[in-house]
Amino acid sequence: MTNLLHHESAIRLGCFLAVLVLMMLWEWRQPRRSPSLPRIRRWPANLGIIVVDSLVMRLVFPVLAVGAAGLAEAKGWGLFHALDAPFGLACVASLLLLDLTIYAQHVLFHKQPLLWRLHRMHHTDLDFDVTTALRFHPLEIVLSMLIKLAVVVSLGTPPVAVMLFEVILNATAMFNHGNVRLPERWDRALRWLVVTPDMHRVHHSVRPEETDSNFGFNLPWWDRLFGTYQDQPRDGHAGMTIGLEYFRNQRATTLTGLLLQPFLNERRSGA
Repeated sequence: MTNLLHHESAIRLGCFLAVLVLMMLWEWRQPRRSPSLPRIRRWPANLGIIVVDSLVMRLVFPVLAVGAAGLAEAKGWGLFHALDAPFGLACVASLLLLDLTIYAQHVLFHKQPLLWRLHRMHHTDLDFDVTTALRFHPLEIVLSMLIKLAVVVSLGTPPVAVMLFEVILNATAMFNHGNVRLPERWDRALRWLVVTPDMHRVHHSVRPEETDSNFGFNLPWWDRLFGTYQDQPRDGHAGMTIGLEYFRNQRATTLTGLLLQPFLNERRSGA
């Protein structure tokens, strides 16, 4: 397991690129919806923002989540070290608790107005596909990392568990944002184990009551447990409108526009 950590960057990058390419090919062969905009209008900004996010993270943080977990392990910090928890139990519990943290953070970023200003950039994409999974404002990424670092150190999460969680989360986020068609019976079965594209697409509806549902990024259980699960969009997957009622102009499709969105008022940037 320790050997995996020596190749963390290569493993994460390799998994990310493999899933990204596979999802793009799947979307091309079996799309769930017809795009409302040409990809050439959306993809440069959506792919460009992840480059900006990566640069900001390198500048702001001397260590990221796996490094923080390694430091906590060396110092004996965190709940699992205090309890002398078995390695396997600590890993499984960490994966579950980190996923619950992502769910709770997602709800918080929807409910708190200042945090929503950052997160809404993710929701102003006018279509829904694998690149939407990459579309987060750098300030939200920084805050998310601070939360993750605090949880990792407080729990004493094994470094391998952190690496596995981040690989799994990235892969499932790209999967559940995919504009792909799954047979209905497969979707019905899978959404008990993992958030499916049809399940998460509801969350990207223009209808506020649907935007405030299906917050899970990986495991679907938290939405069912805490009453935020919604089975289907009111207008159907083919007929629903993706995005928000505001930022439906060019600011939703350019890199500069995405970076400026948190600092703009909704009524100034409407349709």
